[in-house]
Amino acid sequence: MGRLRLGVVGVGHVGELHAQKYASMEDIDLVGVADIAFQRAKDVARRYNTKGYHSHTELLPHVDGLSLAVPAAFHYEIGHDILAHGTHLLIEKPITLELGDADRLIEIAKRNKAILQIGHIERFNPAVVKMRLLLSKPVFIESQRLNFFTNRGTDVDVILDLMIHDLDIVVHLVNSRIEEVEAVGMPVITDKIDIANVRITFGNGTIANLTASRVSHESLRMIRVLQPDSYISVDYGRRKISVTHIKGDRRNPSDLSPIVHKEEEFPDSDPLADQIRSFVGAIRNGTEPKVSGDDGKKALAVALSIIDQIKRKGKITS
Repeated sequence: MGRLRLGVVGVGHVGELHAQKYASMEDIDLVGVADIAFQRAKDVARRYNTKGYHSHTELLPHVDGLSLAVPAAFHYEIGHDILAHGTHLLIEKPITLELGDADRLIEIAKRNKAILQIGHIERFNPAVVKMRLLLSKPVFIESQRLNFFTNRGTDVDVILDLMIHDLDIVVHLVNSRIEEVEAVGMPVITDKIDIANVRITFGNGTIANLTASRVSHESLRMIRVLQPDSYISVDYGRRKISVTHIKGDRRNPSDLSPIVHKEEEFPDSDPLADQIRSFVGAIRNGTEPKVSGDDGKKALAVALSIIDQIKRKGKITS
């Protein structure tokens, strides 16, 4: 396969970052960007030496693959058009807003032999990759994802806006059926859920406690894992992993089981670039993407169950 022709649909903050990464890749031609805000498309196109389009339908005939970074409400409609055309698709999270729509995107991708990758970017965070290698028997997982309030992402509840990153990571790491979900949350600034907490019990005994807020006075993105022999903490934002490990035989009273603490940072890493390279690699090799449509659906299913429980408890209406 020669040079791939790729493009971006939706060039707000995240979409422009996709365009920037494609434009920097030597074996890729960024052939265009599309946005219904056509002036925005033209401005971004000018910055990255490509062409601006008003809609994805105008861009489709010219590309092998696309990144889709539009509001979640349009993921299914536009994603369906792209995959029906046989065009490979990297779609930002969440995959869709409805499970049935996720199933339909997965099916049409298979039918047209198109790659469908979901943009759960934390899978490509090197600290998370390292953590995955160190896990043996997670007993308790805690994640906190707190952001200052902005208007970006407020078209959906905070569970689909922020927490879904951590849901994807936890479901992927534990890899066990979910036995119980207990969730609370409430609107604060918007008419949707702005802060939420959930406790998930898995069939293998692992318990996960996740908190997400987009109305915080601080920015924090952390996940911590407790195991019988270690405590692992990952700072997503700093791409830093801290591991406290117990060495020795605790069954022997004379063995003091010294505690060893190690830290590692990955300051020069670029998870978005790695995510896009993974998408390109899946297209070139015809392989299953690292974060598949099925992965996106699993995270969505848990997110929707959390939202439903919170709304039923608090009688919150959309």
